[in-house]
Amino acid sequence: MEPFYLSPSPFDPEFVPGESIADTISQAKVLVLGAGGLGCEILKDLVMSGFEDIHVIDMDTIDLSNLNRQFLFREKDIGQPKAIVASKAINSRMEKEVVTPHFCKIQDKDSEFYKQFLIVICGLDSIEARRWVSTTFINLVDDNDPFSLIPIIDGGTEGFKGQSRVIYPTISACHECSSEMSSGKKTYPICTITNTPRLPEHCIEYASVVLWPKFFPDKSFDTDNMDDMHWIESKSLEYASKYGISGISFSLVLGVLKNIIPAIASTNAVIAASCVNEAVKLVSGCNPVLNNYMLYVGDIGLYSHTFELENKPNCFVCGNKSATISVEKTILLADLIDILSNK
Repeated sequence: MEPFYLSPSPFDPEFVPGESIADTISQAKVLVLGAGGLGCEILKDLVMSGFEDIHVIDMDTIDLSNLNRQFLFREKDIGQPKAIVASKAINSRMEKEVVTPHFCKIQDKDSEFYKQFLIVICGLDSIEARRWVSTTFINLVDDNDPFSLIPIIDGGTEGFKGQSRVIYPTISACHECSSEMSSGKKTYPICTITNTPRLPEHCIEYASVVLWPKFFPDKSFDTDNMDDMHWIESKSLEYASKYGISGISFSLVLGVLKNIIPAIASTNAVIAASCVNEAVKLVSGCNPVLNNYMLYVGDIGLYSHTFELENKPNCFVCGNKSATISVEKTILLADLIDILSNK
C-alpha cells in the first residue's frame, strides 16, 4: 500500500503523502459486522491494507455449505462460531493479534461499544440487520460532537450482483431512504401453483402455502426445523410427480422457503475490495470517498455504475421534517398511534 501513502493524489490535491499515513491506518479502530462470505473477504482485505485494530461481530456458526467460499474456515471448524474462527485464522498469520471476535448478535452490544469505532463496515445478509445498524448509528450522532458521526460502509451481494455504499448518518441517505430498492421474497400466483404448476418452485410453494395449513392448521412451519422441511420436500415431490416436474431437492426447498440467494465467491471479493477501498480513503484522505452508491453486475460481462442516493425529506429515521399535533390529555395510546399513522 506504500505507493498510495507516499505519492500525491491526482484526485485530491489537498492530500499530503507521508509514512505517517500507514500509522494512521494501523491505529484506526474498525468494526466489521458479519463474518460470512463477504465478511471473510473484508477481514482479509483490511489486514492486507494495514489495519491492525479490527473487531468483528457474528452470531452464526460454521456450516458445511459455507466452506466453498468462506475461505477462513475448514471442515474441522464446522459448528464453531464464525467470528472466533475467522479471527483465529487471521491472527495466526500475523505477528500480533489484529482481529478481536464477538460471538453475539449486533443488538447485544450497547451504544458505548459502538461509539469507540472510527468506521463500521457491514457484510450483513439481511435487510432487517442493515436497517437496525442504520438507525442505531443515526441515534448515536450528537450535533455537538463531530466524532459521534461514524461512517458506515455497507456491502451486499446477490449472486453475480453486488453493491457498496457509504453512509454518513444524518447526512447522506440511510437504508430507510432506499428501502424500495431491496428485493423481497419472490411470490407466485395461487392460481398458478394450484392449477398449472410449471416449475419446481411452484410445487414447493403449493406444499407450503396450500398443503401445510390443511395438515397443520394450528402450526406454522419452521424453516430451521428439519422435520418440517423434509415434510414439505416430500409433499412437493408428490405434487411434482403429478405434473411431470423434476428438479426438486432439499436444498431447493430451503432456498425457496428461506429466500436463499446463491453466493458467488468472485462477487464477494469484488464488493469486499470496494468496501475496504473506501475505508482506506476515509482514514487516509488519499482520494475522494464514494458518493455514495456503487452498483456491480457480473453475470453478463462486467458492469458497474456509481450514483448518489438522495435523502428522503420525510424519512422517519433520518428525516428532519417535524409536525405539531394537539391531543387531549386523556387520549389512548392506540388512538395516538392511529393519528400518527395517518399523518
